[in-house]
Amino acid sequence: MKRDGRTLDHATLETIRLMAVERVLEGEVASAVITSYGFNRTTIYKWLTAAAKPGVGLRALQARPAPGRPRRLTPGQERQVFHWINGKDPRQYGLDFGLWTRSVVADLIARKFGITLGLTAVGELLAKLNLTPQKPLQRAYQRDPEAIERWRRETYPTIAQQAKAEGGEVFFWDESGFRADAVHGRTWGLKGQTPVVDRPGQRQSISAASAVNAKGGFWYCTYQGGLTAEMFVGLLRRMMRHRAKPVHLVVDGLPAHKTKLVKDYVLSAKGRLTLHFLPGYAPELNPDELVWSYVKRTGVARTPLHKGERLKDKIEAQLASIKNAPRLVRSFFRAPTVAYITDC
Repeated sequence: MKRDGRTLDHATLETIRLMAVERVLEGEVASAVITSYGFNRTTIYKWLTAAAKPGVGLRALQARPAPGRPRRLTPGQERQVFHWINGKDPRQYGLDFGLWTRSVVADLIARKFGITLGLTAVGELLAKLNLTPQKPLQRAYQRDPEAIERWRRETYPTIAQQAKAEGGEVFFWDESGFRADAVHGRTWGLKGQTPVVDRPGQRQSISAASAVNAKGGFWYCTYQGGLTAEMFVGLLRRMMRHRAKPVHLVVDGLPAHKTKLVKDYVLSAKGRLTLHFLPGYAPELNPDELVWSYVKRTGVARTPLHKGERLKDKIEAQLASIKNAPRLVRSFFRAPTVAYITDC
């Protein structure tokens, strides 16, 4: 069997060269020696010629590091490229495109360092820096990072302390919608042939609201249509029914949450209910978003409706199972985006 020396590392090849030449010098037949290693018959004669050079000897058979292509950027410049890209937007550097590509990186390197790199070289550099092409998360440009940080460090801790002083509870509220003909997630299929998933022809839809607590408390309710102020007040009444402890409810800035009708209802609760509003365009701060993500990953999306089934029944059944699993509810609060929430 012939062996390709290119598949072996330099140290192994060096050892084979030295052993083979030493065996020939000790009297073995060169062709037999090289055959025993599986190399081409003529290979050993190149080794013997190199080892016979005066003043060099067997040192000529030692492995030498391959010089490779010379480095175009210094280590410091490479680190600078990493800092330019990691967590940054090309538009921060006056570039027109909002996503990092090899050509955009090459353009920035040329502008900053006056060094021209090809796309292949840029790709190798990015791989060396442990930077990979990824689908970015999309966030509204109206986000206020300072308000978000203030919520984490100041606003929420104040809410939690107030609730604890009152012997109350903090809940996070959110709404979501479901459709029987929606297909969430992916399935496997032959490349180039899109798989077909059967779904009910009847377009059933349902809306749901829920509130989640760091201690494992969970409340939910389903309803039809979009959320209005009247509907929101009705849901709040149902949530507050038979509750002995004051509730501090954290909601997003949906217009239906901020109407005069809602404010009047909260005032009528006489301290039993207080609303707090999350910073705008920051849904990741709300652990109830993770509840809906879980429901859509594991519920109807994975088990499409069969004939005669109602979407409302399936959604309520899954929400009921969540309500009966406090450990699951508490797990939503371990996500890094909501780690700021303390148990109160």
